[in-house]
Amino acid sequence: MAAAAAAGGGAGSAAALWSEVNRCGQNGDFARALKSVNKILQISKDDVTALQCKVVCLIQNGNFKEALSVINTHTKVLTSDVIAFEKAYCEYRLNRIENALKTIQSASQQTDKLKELYGQVLYRLERYDDCLAAYRDLIRNSQDEYEEERKTNLSAVVAAQSTWEKVMPEDLGLREATYELCYNSACALIGQGKLNEAMKKLQKAEELCRQSLSEDSDVTEEDIEAELAIIHGQMAYIMQLQGRTEDALQLYNQIIKLKPTDVGLLAVIANNIITINKDQNVFDSKKKVKLTNAEGVEHKLSKKQLQAIEFNKALLAMYTNQADQCRKLSASLQSQSPEHLLPVLIQAAQLCREKQHAKAVGLLQDFADQHPVNAAEIKLTMAQLKIAQGSVTKACMILRSIEELQHKPGMVSALVTMYSHEEDIDSAIEVFTQAIQWYQQFQPKSPVHLSLIREAANFKLKHGRKKEAISDLEELWKQNPKDVHTLAQLISAYSLVDPEKAKVLSKHLPSSDTMSLKVDVDALENSHGATYVRKKAGKLTGDSQQKEQGQGDVKKKKKKKKGKLPKNYDPKVTPDPERWLPMRERSYYRGRKKGKKKEQVGKGTQGSTTAGSSELDASRTASSPPTSPRPGSAAAVSATSNVIPPRHQKPAGAPATKKKQQQKKKKGAKGGW
Repeated sequence: MAAAAAAGGGAGSAAALWSEVNRCGQNGDFARALKSVNKILQISKDDVTALQCKVVCLIQNGNFKEALSVINTHTKVLTSDVIAFEKAYCEYRLNRIENALKTIQSASQQTDKLKELYGQVLYRLERYDDCLAAYRDLIRNSQDEYEEERKTNLSAVVAAQSTWEKVMPEDLGLREATYELCYNSACALIGQGKLNEAMKKLQKAEELCRQSLSEDSDVTEEDIEAELAIIHGQMAYIMQLQGRTEDALQLYNQIIKLKPTDVGLLAVIANNIITINKDQNVFDSKKKVKLTNAEGVEHKLSKKQLQAIEFNKALLAMYTNQADQCRKLSASLQSQSPEHLLPVLIQAAQLCREKQHAKAVGLLQDFADQHPVNAAEIKLTMAQLKIAQGSVTKACMILRSIEELQHKPGMVSALVTMYSHEEDIDSAIEVFTQAIQWYQQFQPKSPVHLSLIREAANFKLKHGRKKEAISDLEELWKQNPKDVHTLAQLISAYSLVDPEKAKVLSKHLPSSDTMSLKVDVDALENSHGATYVRKKAGKLTGDSQQKEQGQGDVKKKKKKKKGKLPKNYDPKVTPDPERWLPMRERSYYRGRKKGKKKEQVGKGTQGSTTAGSSELDASRTASSPPTSPRPGSAAAVSATSNVIPPRHQKPAGAPATKKKQQQKKKKGAKGGW
């Protein structure tokens, strides 16, 4: 009886616990519900429903590891059919994306919940085509209150394709009624390079966001600004792409001051600031790098975003002269993406900073040999390094080894310029010939082909290869006999080699009467940019009429401007012939007289002079004769012997005026002029 009573009591207790679980679940009190479920499991440890409830409670409380542990511990009871969604969701939230995909695919029945999660998993795996198909199927086959969220996710997939895969997004026909849809549409436009349109979309998204959040009275202005942070971050990115780096930097820093909780957003903004700083403001860049190292960043960003951040870390290490760190980061990047160009370019740049140019070129050559697809870009870098070393000929050899670029006008121009600099005219002409032959074979009617022939002819004429130039010009004229410009060039070239042939060809030139140039000569001569403007016609005088009738124009002699003379110049006085020589080099210079006290300059505080020095200096008094010798005879005391050289002359004045001026001078003022 006792045993029966006990069993009956246990059943009643379990029922009460289940009621408690049900009530707590409806109220959202999953912590309390979990306690009741644990009590039920003490009564019946393998109860499938109780185990399911425990997993759900743990998930609702954010204990994903514990929930997954419960599932894995009771695999016999909690089979994949029973708890597939909960297991896949726990794996997804623990960033075990591959495991989540396997769990979903192994489920015998694909429920709507599993399909929703499947779309999220595919997005995280960056399988955008499959993800797009999954969301389209969901939208087509479901009708509930989550349709708007599915459309938002669908637009996010299209934006990701446009941004990361450069796929032209298709028009989904989605009505952009929410700020999320507007934001995703702007991201898709950025991927297409339509920056102005994208900015307008973001401004619309900001407006919609403010409207929707302001309707909730519990939402503060800080909450609104935090929600707008991602929109403002994308606006700043557009400004950066447009070259408005100051505006972008200001907006980036405003977002950082808000301290948003999204570590992915902070990492992207910090990375973008580092790219603006480049090799400047390195201290600020070092601080921003810490934001890119925050926990969980790797799960918030795409592979390309994470890769870009790592590249910038390597470049920052190079700019801050952390050579070992730079090599370590670039080597790690190269092992992760062996075919990527940037890691090897960073390593080569670091070697060049260490003056190891030969080693850098060897590193690039090895990469070009291993990855011929990217060989063109690598060889261009190698050529640049060779030019920096002064090895122009070797640089030309490297450039000519890039077969897919040999015929390009830019490459031809660069090679011809470099060979001309080295005075290797034969090689320059060979470059022209190879490019012309390529176009002759593959694109004979191309305008570039004809342009290359003309440029080759001009080059040959310039360097004295007249016969070869004539051959090119004849080829051009043969292809277009009506081209007067080519004919004129051909006649000009023949006039240097075969004047008779030039005369024969000149007959093909059209007469001046048949050529209607339709040029207003008067307007052209009187235009603002004309170097010569014709004066308005007036009545001709007799002399000018004679000139017009036959005497011809006679160049007027330019009048020489008279040189400026000193204000006190006296034509009666002979100037000092040695006036252009420094005082020390003149014949009458006797040097400083010894025995006189020098002014006490520099003896006290810096810049001070001895008080009253001007009063003790006898040479400064009005009555004292000049101490400097004068040119001419020593015995002569005439006015001529006392003339001061022109660059030392003072304005002439009466003796009385001169005396007054000396009396007015302050103490310590220098004499002379």
